[in-house]
Amino acid sequence: MAKEFEGVIQLDVRDSIQDWSPYELKRAPEGAPNVLIVLYDDTGQAAWSTYGGRINMPTLDRLAANGLTYTQWHTTALCSPTRSVFLTGRNHHVNRCACIMEGTTGFPGAAGRLPAECATIGQVLQENGYSTYFLGKNHNVPEEDIASGASRSEWPLQKGFDRFYGFIGGETNNWFPDLIEDHRFVEQPYRPEDGYHLSKDLADRAIGMLRDQQAANPSKPWFLWFCPGANHAPHHSPQEYADKYKGAFDDGYEAYRQWVLDRMIAKGVLPEGTRLTELNPLPEDDANPADAVRPWDSLNDDEKRLFARMAEVYAGFSEYTDVQVGRIVDYLEQTGQLDNTLVMYCADNGASGEGSPNGSVNENKFFNGFPDDLAENLRYLDVLGGPDTYNHYPTGWAAAFSTPYQMFKRYAQFAGGTCDPLVIHWPAGFSARGELRHQYHHVTDIVPTILDAVGLEMPAEYRGVRQRPLDGVSMRYSFDAADAPTTKQRQYYAMLGTRGIWQDGWKASAVHAPLTGKGHFDQDRWELYHVDEDRSESTDLAAQHPEKLRELIDVWFAEADKNLVLPLDDRTARELLTVERPTSEPPRTRYVYYPGTAAVPEGAAVNVRGRSYKIIADVEVGADAAGVIFAHGSRFGGHTLFVKDNRLHYVYNFLGIKPEQSLVSGELAPGSYALGVEFVRERAGEHGESLGTARLYVDDQVAAEGPMRAQVGKFTLCGDGLCVGYDSADNVSQEYESPFRFTGGTILGVGIDVSEETYVDLEREAIAILARE
Repeated sequence: MAKEFEGVIQLDVRDSIQDWSPYELKRAPEGAPNVLIVLYDDTGQAAWSTYGGRINMPTLDRLAANGLTYTQWHTTALCSPTRSVFLTGRNHHVNRCACIMEGTTGFPGAAGRLPAECATIGQVLQENGYSTYFLGKNHNVPEEDIASGASRSEWPLQKGFDRFYGFIGGETNNWFPDLIEDHRFVEQPYRPEDGYHLSKDLADRAIGMLRDQQAANPSKPWFLWFCPGANHAPHHSPQEYADKYKGAFDDGYEAYRQWVLDRMIAKGVLPEGTRLTELNPLPEDDANPADAVRPWDSLNDDEKRLFARMAEVYAGFSEYTDVQVGRIVDYLEQTGQLDNTLVMYCADNGASGEGSPNGSVNENKFFNGFPDDLAENLRYLDVLGGPDTYNHYPTGWAAAFSTPYQMFKRYAQFAGGTCDPLVIHWPAGFSARGELRHQYHHVTDIVPTILDAVGLEMPAEYRGVRQRPLDGVSMRYSFDAADAPTTKQRQYYAMLGTRGIWQDGWKASAVHAPLTGKGHFDQDRWELYHVDEDRSESTDLAAQHPEKLRELIDVWFAEADKNLVLPLDDRTARELLTVERPTSEPPRTRYVYYPGTAAVPEGAAVNVRGRSYKIIADVEVGADAAGVIFAHGSRFGGHTLFVKDNRLHYVYNFLGIKPEQSLVSGELAPGSYALGVEFVRERAGEHGESLGTARLYVDDQVAAEGPMRAQVGKFTLCGDGLCVGYDSADNVSQEYESPFRFTGGTILGVGIDVSEETYVDLEREAIAILARE
């Protein structure tokens, strides 16, 4: 309740007594700590040195040596859902976040917008005297909202953060990121050849924000959520960091699994007797073939060399980013802030198996349902991790870095998808140093722990809306009580058709793979594990304890009902990512774009995927005209219309596969033209790609034509939007270097049509429309 005014009001202010108390901003509780959350992507415990892995993490090791390492902390098995829980402390379906933002569906637990009854930790801390900052990846904004004129209701500044700098979406190119500062799209400050990498940029900005805050408001505590692009694909590493690991993974992922299991047991992360699970644990009829692991001994020498290098690059990426986090920690120590800063350093789900059994130099192939080609991948061996690749290691390394558990990211029924690293450091808050904690906990417990440490509670009502209670429990009891029993009672799991339930040390897991499209969930077989005795979930006890299994299945359904989990959805990635969703703009078949505007993100731009389309530009061409007329995508997938050497070029870059598909006109004399291209889709290819004929037009004349294949999935999961008059960030074609701005002429506008109308009829209408603008 707001305080009542207790002053005195008379006719004359000189006879009145003021009372500021109802109008003052709240202050944080006395002695409240700063809070720093470092949230990596796609990382299993077995990757990092802190847990026994081969990837050196000097900053994390340093924090663990002076803090606590949790061995049974769990997530949702996927990034957007986990991050939604970090925001609110409620289960991910309650947050309407059943899947990633690109996979939302029109059901209560999957619609993608945080409900008003789930206030965020940012909002609560902001209203109680904290400065709040968010840097890096935000994957909790509906795709339709990622546009210059779209709703900002789900953006960080509307969710309790004073400042934001990073990217919105599932991933970004770490060499050419799609950056947002606060509420506006911005270009990166410098290029890779000048030393740019997103991890470094984010650390620079984080330190800058904290310095500014300390200069002006040093008495206020702060909350900083630092979410680097690492370790999500693309695995982009400075070469010197990747090269530090040369030869480190030559023994292969199966040997690594046994090596790291022994290390994890020796460090006390896992108990003696923990067994290694099968490399491919699911029965063939239930498994997703894209998630299969090829035995190391079945690989030829080239494949072993390639796969090992992919792991080296991943390791370099991870360590390089940890070093950048170390710069933030160094700043806090130098300024006397580290001791009373609650640091939580963790990851959002298990290691990623989205690289397919063969790995990839372009992860976008996974989202397009298109297989990788070994010969093509080998051509990129020497530049892996650099700007020329959008790389992801094969599934074998996902299994290895999720040792000793079954499977990896997306598999919510297994610990390989959910059991993640968590180190907590807070010298002023607890006396324990360099110790392990084995209590079973979950990401729902993070917000309650922060509030407990700060001395606040989640409000019963926020901005006039009754709040849903938190779903987690505080972990603070464990800080100085190594042997205290866990206060967690149960936790359900559900992701992409997979599901499980943990309760009182037992776990039931349904045998079902994600993204298979198989359905028939009522026919799922369930397995039973006694996790308190079998940490790796290696021994199915369903036959020995059918009553316990039945009890847990019933609990799962009760939790599913309470948390809006149903319906279950195991549709393929391509099906899920291409579902029609509401947009702020009504569907139409014709779009007009003009020069001088920011790049239009893919979620808001015209969708030419899987269909015929026409692109027509009204252009005045001078004698020395050159540059991009239209571009959408990057070197890893996209298309572009440009003038070079006095000729019109159209390049369709199909998933970065060389050679580029190109059409070139004859020489253009100075003058006014309708320049464009038409693609007529004729059929689907072997992997669902569009096959057809492309024709390049100068006015109403065909200047060049030829067969073409086009993507049915997105050009990128995040970023590299549609541009007119330039190509933003990473260039679509190797025929030029971004931004290759159009000069020596004038672009009046570009029209794109996805109707059935013929190009020539459309051309006449488009020119008339553009002439009126």
